[in-house]
Amino acid sequence: QVQLQESGPGLVKPSQTLSLTCTVSGGSITNKNYYWNWIRQPPGKGLEWIGYISYSGDISYSPSLNSRTSISRDTDKNQFILHLWCVTPEDTAVYYCARTYGGRWYGEIPNAYWGQGTQVTVSS
Repeated sequence: QVQLQESGPGLVKPSQTLSLTCTVSGGSITNKNYYWNWIRQPPGKGLEWIGYISYSGDISYSPSLNSRTSISRDTDKNQFILHLWCVTPEDTAVYYCARTYGGRWYGEIPNAYWGQGTQVTVSS
């Protein structure tokens, strides 16, 4: 059974960089046709797709966050990593990593292939 687990600091100061790691167990992030997404949910709002890195290393970002986002991977550690630069309090959210098949997340209901989420607060 594939499991995903987010890790990273829970508090980030404004203008700094938010960095989160998703560690995947039970299956390789290079397995064909799987996409590894970052998704967030600000308080009182819906889920927002941030971007993905695919099994082959292709990357795609949300247009609204593209200028501040980087997603990379470490295949040796079976991890994928999110960097979000120049954060503001509006970036405060629960951040999730999630696996999808055949393409990016488009709003499907969270399933077993999501991490439990990690709260990140942007505050001085």
